[in-house]
Amino acid sequence: MNSPGNSNIGWYPGHMAKAKRYILENMALVDMVIEMRDCRIPLSSKNPGIQKLISEKPRLVVLNKAALADRIVTDNWLEVLKAKGENVAAVDCKSLYGLSSLISMIKEMMSEKLDYFKRKGMEGRNLRVMVVGVTNVGKSTFFNVMSRTKKAKTENRPGLTRTTQWIKTPYGIELLDTPGLLWEKIEKSDTAQKLAMTGAIRDEVLNTIDISYELCALLKKRYPEMLMSRFKLDTLADKGYEIFEQIARKRGFLVGGGEIDEDRCASVLLEEFRSGKIGRITLETPDDFKL
Repeated sequence: MNSPGNSNIGWYPGHMAKAKRYILENMALVDMVIEMRDCRIPLSSKNPGIQKLISEKPRLVVLNKAALADRIVTDNWLEVLKAKGENVAAVDCKSLYGLSSLISMIKEMMSEKLDYFKRKGMEGRNLRVMVVGVTNVGKSTFFNVMSRTKKAKTENRPGLTRTTQWIKTPYGIELLDTPGLLWEKIEKSDTAQKLAMTGAIRDEVLNTIDISYELCALLKKRYPEMLMSRFKLDTLADKGYEIFEQIARKRGFLVGGGEIDEDRCASVLLEEFRSGKIGRITLETPDDFKL
């Protein structure tokens, strides 16, 4: 297990290597690539090796889970990424926000390819789109809403796709499922922390109590009113671990001798953040990266 404070967090389970090979082996089959990221961490959920894997294929960046993210910050991210030449859209697969616009954007991006199909008498040929992204970014839900079924054979856990799996949609688009893919070495500890906060790095990999301390400190900095309101706190302590203890005592997460139940508090805090119960929160802004 690695502490979130370590830099150069090196981990690369075998299923990640298999996922990378799977993407490379099937790239020739697709017309374009959707790179799905988490709208709450648009840059930290970007796999730095994706561009090398997809080579020259057209790419559309999709910021998913927009209903959980800060609207104003999302608009800022869209503006900045578009200015940098990215094709980008924000969607929320659970609420269906932005999906109609996304389908139109895909067809607009691929208009020349669609015209080519028409000229060659292949007008009924579907666009083939590979969907890539880090773990727990919402690809399974995306496949299900695009196919209009809950029977799409997708899997949240990485590395479990064994055969080439196309998911048909009624929009003239076929989606290729790929396993969630993180990268070999996470060089910045704050990137690892944010990935852990959103669940992209599994709770078993990094210490959830330490991650919860960092989340408390970040929420105090960015959304103090939401934090105080959700946990009914009159004031916020200075340090993240102190705020964590405030929350535990307010919720009554105590064990023998009046000590706080850290594991329970961490579990509840992370669940309430991830589900949006604390509020619409984005953990990073373009200004953080001087974009």
